[in-house]
Amino acid sequence: MFTGIIETTARVVKIEKENTNYHFTLEVPFGDQLSIDQSMAHDGCCLTVVRVDKEKRQYVVTAMDETMIKTNLATWQVGTEVNVERSMAMDGRFDGHIVQGHVDQTATCTRVVDENGSWRFYFEYDPSKNDFFTVPKGSISINGVSLTVVDSEKGMFSVAIIPYTYQVTNFHNFKPGTVVNIEFDVIGKYVQRLMAQYMEGQR
Repeated sequence: MFTGIIETTARVVKIEKENTNYHFTLEVPFGDQLSIDQSMAHDGCCLTVVRVDKEKRQYVVTAMDETMIKTNLATWQVGTEVNVERSMAMDGRFDGHIVQGHVDQTATCTRVVDENGSWRFYFEYDPSKNDFFTVPKGSISINGVSLTVVDSEKGMFSVAIIPYTYQVTNFHNFKPGTVVNIEFDVIGKYVQRLMAQYMEGQR
């Protein structure tokens, strides 16, 4: 379980392929604090730490074929900057929103607008891949970042990014054509499923 409040970014330093699996070695400032079996969100995708080099502050996570197909991990290269968040601690304030680290699908950045102090990012996604959708002022996770939806239409939404978020996450690398991971609000997904079941029962 995560909150969508990014701790920092990690950098991909090595990629190895083994059968259909990919092993990613990443370097992160708190790498000397990590341990094997720890869960971490990478661009919003929950992956398990399988190896740690505390001296180099590096660690390894493995992504199977299903993960590579449904997320933006296939676009990662050596040098790619990745948003990372360790699992939620239960002894502090709950910032952000509930993020499971289960990517629903990818979206593509279509436009970036400089609004003189903030940025508006527009994204498009394929609404036929699932029944989920966004609502104005609702929550959305983009590359693991907890954000509030501004514009919302079928297959399209926008978010506003303040300078702090722009600087400390990989949003500063986004441009038209950038593929990102999105996770729709889990509470909204449950409400939507319950409503669908209710409507089905009324027929």
